[in-house]
Amino acid sequence: MLEIKNLYCGYGSKDVIREINLTVESGEILCVLGPNGSGKSTLFKAIGRLIEFRGSVRVDGRETAEFSRKELAKKIGLLGQHSPLYFPYTVYDTVAMGRYAYSRGPFSPLSPECRDIIEETLAVLELDGERGALAGEVSGGCLQRVFLARVLVQDPKIILLDEPTNHLDLKHQIRLLEHLKNWAAKVPGRAVIAVLHDLNLARAFARRAVLLSNGRLAACGQAEEVFADLADVYGMDVGRFMLESLENWKTGPSV
Repeated sequence: MLEIKNLYCGYGSKDVIREINLTVESGEILCVLGPNGSGKSTLFKAIGRLIEFRGSVRVDGRETAEFSRKELAKKIGLLGQHSPLYFPYTVYDTVAMGRYAYSRGPFSPLSPECRDIIEETLAVLELDGERGALAGEVSGGCLQRVFLARVLVQDPKIILLDEPTNHLDLKHQIRLLEHLKNWAAKVPGRAVIAVLHDLNLARAFARRAVLLSNGRLAACGQAEEVFADLADVYGMDVGRFMLESLENWKTGPSV
């Protein structure tokens, strides 16, 4: 579904991402790992064609540069770390913006199919009760679900999620990741690529993982293999820390 070859990109004259080669298959759940500043968000911006890059990014065999913006929106949906609100729309209207690629124009009415997709998504993400509230006045966790709903109603083939569990409590983090797994498995030709800083969630969520270090691929493969390489990149024994934390849950904190 997604093929990246010899990708370089960054800001100004400085490359943040260097020599990235990566493929993502249909139905795949891929987690992107790496410490702050390793290039995870920049990689997503290049895949979504939000910044210039050198190299090749192909979706379903076509270069992303060949797609119009509307066509690309049907292929790739991106939930960034910081999604701005420019106008005081309601939760429903903010979510409905995700259907723009399927509309005849910015002021055309929603089709019955679009309304059905929006209603289903609001229900799944537990946003029914907030549909009439202004998006800028709901809690941070609720707003994050609103932005995710906007991406889901876009019905892309590939969803890019940059720290999607930001502002969510544990229950909603787990429900979100379970929903994304179901979304990817429900229809052939879908994939999810997610940046997760919570390594416990990442380990439970992904079958494959990519580890970035200073803008380059430090590891790529099955999740259990990539997690074995975390110590050098993170500068600490991640596995040992996680196991010690687990012991605290078993025995309680030491005094």
